[in-house]
Amino acid sequence: MYCIVLIYCITLCRRRDVPAGQLPRRKHEMLMNVDNAKSQMRKGMLEFCVMLLLRREPSYASDIIARLKEADLIVVEGTLYPLLTRLKKDGLLSYEWRESTQGPPRKYYALTGEGEAFLGELDGAWKGLAATVAHLKAEGREGVPPQAGS
Repeated sequence: MYCIVLIYCITLCRRRDVPAGQLPRRKHEMLMNVDNAKSQMRKGMLEFCVMLLLRREPSYASDIIARLKEADLIVVEGTLYPLLTRLKKDGLLSYEWRESTQGPPRKYYALTGEGEAFLGELDGAWKGLAATVAHLKAEGREGVPPQAGS
């Protein structure tokens, strides 16, 4: 995580035309940058996580949100519905209406064959990314002495 935060801070500094060696001076500025980086990482993983859930069984939106919440990935309907609609338009999801004992019928989403193949590609990309991050974290512990104050 330290490498990701450092890369993000250097990128942010470059965007602001701040010399690369001069990181944000105030602690709250650094924390705001970390929060933004974490938010961007969650957004980038949401599609993958939703598809992983739908691989197990067809689900309706409220159930998807609850299962993501159980995994500590907080998502609101205003974020999930546009994603589900896009995945459906892309042919990665299908849906069917099912009667509910507790109100109106519910739309249950499921992966299509194309969605299964796409999920396999995402899984391969995730494994590669996770291996890269693990490698860089290990390299940071072994090959580079820690800086003073960290």
